[in-house]
Amino acid sequence: MSLYQLEKDGDVDALLDHLKLSDSASIRERAASILGDVVDDEPQAVDALVKRAQSDDDEAVRGAAIDALDRIGPEAIERLVAEMAGVDADGADWVRAEAFVETLSADRPELRMAAANALRQLGDASALPTLVETLDDPNPRVRARAARACGAIGDERASDALANRLTDPVGDVRREAADALAAIGTDRALSPLLDAVEDDNQEVRYAAVMALGSYRGAAAIDPLITALDDESDTVRRAAVFSIVELLAAAPTEQSHRIRETVVDRLGAADRSVVDPLVELLTESRQPRERRNVAWLLGRVAGDVGRDEAVEALISALDADDGTTAQFAATSLVELGGETVEDELLDLLEDPDCSSEARSKAVFVLGKVGGERAREQLEGMLDRTDDESVRKQAFSALSKLGGRR
Repeated sequence: MSLYQLEKDGDVDALLDHLKLSDSASIRERAASILGDVVDDEPQAVDALVKRAQSDDDEAVRGAAIDALDRIGPEAIERLVAEMAGVDADGADWVRAEAFVETLSADRPELRMAAANALRQLGDASALPTLVETLDDPNPRVRARAARACGAIGDERASDALANRLTDPVGDVRREAADALAAIGTDRALSPLLDAVEDDNQEVRYAAVMALGSYRGAAAIDPLITALDDESDTVRRAAVFSIVELLAAAPTEQSHRIRETVVDRLGAADRSVVDPLVELLTESRQPRERRNVAWLLGRVAGDVGRDEAVEALISALDADDGTTAQFAATSLVELGGETVEDELLDLLEDPDCSSEARSKAVFVLGKVGGERAREQLEGMLDRTDDESVRKQAFSALSKLGGRR
């Protein structure tokens, strides 16, 4: 049976057999990794992982076992350190933290890795200076775990040292450094990620792009626009999401400038931008996010993906959040054209259309409609008793030449 199926079934016993008995290092490594996700502190599994972390002849297996123990929980990883370094697992947090800090200078890299993981679990800021020093450890696996621990502690004093790791020769270290800077989240921490969007490693680029959505300022716009042309679809979609986050989080005094800059840089966007925006507008449950997507779609949807954008915006006319619905209406005005008119006229004939959506559809038709819209609105006045719709229809008709 495949490891995938064993993972799906949660077959711990069979996974332990692979971990203990397989001659293949890659299988032992994968089995250890899976156990870290499916085990909930089962003593037999923890015993086996502790043993592999100390004695397997393959460093990748040892590393996977350490990370698996880390995911199982603090007691599991601390037990490993206790066995390897003689740390009292039952001591006070500060006592254990001091012991783990001391263990960061141990001779065996596996022990230093485990100590960094244990300090991440404790989240003790007093360990930060030593963890920062450990970012220069000769072993890349130790550097990666130290970066992860710095991110968990979340103190921006680690920002400069983590930024230096963005040029580490090992991709996993750069990725962990990028993730750590993102976790810290201050502008000081995020600034180094502006250049990381062009890293050779896709995971580093992805981490940087995702983090820059939280950057407070226009400096992140050009790197995110650059990322829209990334060879990785995952990175491109992340760039779209981060641009929307950037719009939503922009300080009030910078909001207009950032919006205009984004629209200017995007121009008439292609499907790689429009499709994720449509997806966000359709599926997101975050009002601020949907508002900004609704606003942006009307300004960047070109000929490619236009029909999908129009459909999503029309659906948003019925949004519970009134601002989202209003932005959707103004974006439909921006797009204009026969497609918008046709879809809105069809909407007015839908008996299930809400009064709010109908009123906004009429508003848009007053801006973009032609003779067909005028005739349908005139007929609707004779058929509806909805005062808000009637008021909007009179206003729209006045813009389309009035009743005849």
